[in-house]
Amino acid sequence: MNVLEALRAESGVVAVVGAGGKKTTLYTLATRAARSHSLRAVVTATVRIPIFDRHVEAVTVTDDPVAALEQADEWPVGVVPEREGEDRYVGYDPAVVDDLAAADVADLVLVKADGARTREFKAPNEREPQLPRRVDTVVPIASVQAVGKPLSAEHVHRPERVTAITGLDRGDTIRPVDVARVLASERGGLKSVPAGATVVPLLNKVDDDDLRDVAAEIGTEVLERAPAVRRVVLTRMVAEEPVVDVLEN
Repeated sequence: MNVLEALRAESGVVAVVGAGGKKTTLYTLATRAARSHSLRAVVTATVRIPIFDRHVEAVTVTDDPVAALEQADEWPVGVVPEREGEDRYVGYDPAVVDDLAAADVADLVLVKADGARTREFKAPNEREPQLPRRVDTVVPIASVQAVGKPLSAEHVHRPERVTAITGLDRGDTIRPVDVARVLASERGGLKSVPAGATVVPLLNKVDDDDLRDVAAEIGTEVLERAPAVRRVVLTRMVAEEPVVDVLEN
């Protein structure tokens, strides 16, 4: 199964949340959609996003992304409303992404919808995620390499939020069940998902057989805890063939 099919990212609006590979996932999906499937793929964000020009054909800074995409002739492309400093762009209000989706100027709109400061694992705060109402697929991401690490700010973004969901104390070792609890929680991976949207959790950085076993344990637990989730995808997103396995109910 290719990565677009596995993540239900073949069309519509796809938002990535969580930690441990959001940006790599966005850029991989955009490139494969455009180059292998001839789709009009666009990368954007509803939160800050690092400069990503080298991952797409072009980035347009604009208050009118619909007009910009109407002029695009090479894909994938990026659209953002503003540059902030030397290293990042600002994101659109989610309503702007809804308007973009309604305009039918792209086949696939890929959205970074929260931040994680390069950590391996996170749970959202009260302002996150910033999901468009028209989102079709939400992909909550966690790195399997968080397992075995201490619950600390070094490895986890917003560790106090993970504590609230899992019952772990600061410094406790993160277990597979803890990752699963966050991904399957309405305060975690399922937070603010609109009715009708599909949720496909992604366990990334599955770099060897031992980590594959860890990921399978997490994924099985997620499927048991979240009846609305029908599929969990295991990936090594930097690989030529990113999909390691697909677990399904």
